[in-house]
Amino acid sequence: MDWRAFAEQIGSMAHDLLEQPSVDATLGRITGSATELVAGCDAAGILVLSGQESASLAPSEPWVTELDQLQRKLGEGPCFDAARHSTGERVFRIADFTEVEPRWPDFVPEARKAGVGSMMGFLLFTEDEDFGALNFYSRRAGAFTEESERAGVLLASHAAVALSAARTHAQMEQAMSTRHQIGQAMGILMARHNIVENDAFNRLRGYSQNNNVKLREVALLVCEQGALPQP
Repeated sequence: MDWRAFAEQIGSMAHDLLEQPSVDATLGRITGSATELVAGCDAAGILVLSGQESASLAPSEPWVTELDQLQRKLGEGPCFDAARHSTGERVFRIADFTEVEPRWPDFVPEARKAGVGSMMGFLLFTEDEDFGALNFYSRRAGAFTEESERAGVLLASHAAVALSAARTHAQMEQAMSTRHQIGQAMGILMARHNIVENDAFNRLRGYSQNNNVKLREVALLVCEQGALPQP
């Protein structure tokens, strides 16, 4: 591989990522670049696990989602292991789907029937109980080399940053939404009971504490019903 040319491609992609209008578009740019930057790669996608739930993000081909669903159904596969980081490894690879694979005895034969020849999975992040993996797929057995793996690591680092940004963005949006709802609820209580701002907030907080209901949920109920609900 011409690593100088590859570095220029990565640099160009990194610059392009900054111009994407959303996190989804950023992740799509990463997986879409996989076939250009990772030798042997035919498709790529991101698998995220949160507790018992899983989600396929930015699949470059529809069958990537089908493979993720297959792993979820069987409860095994290299992408699930990469996402769960259950063995401490950060990279998983199945070099040849025509060979017996004792680590994933149910997944490999089913994926082979779907036309997969080889694949790799890269751990993206480990925060709280949510994990993610960037996954590369090839229709050809033995498609991925050490060079492929090094290229995958670089792409995975960009994906990790984008996923981190997604989490931060979602948390900020939720915080802004909650603040707005609480403000609306306080305004409703102030108008209904002719009370000042501090009293309105104390009523919301008191209801939340006495009834073991989150403050944002109390505010939403007030906005929907026009008053504090009966305990």
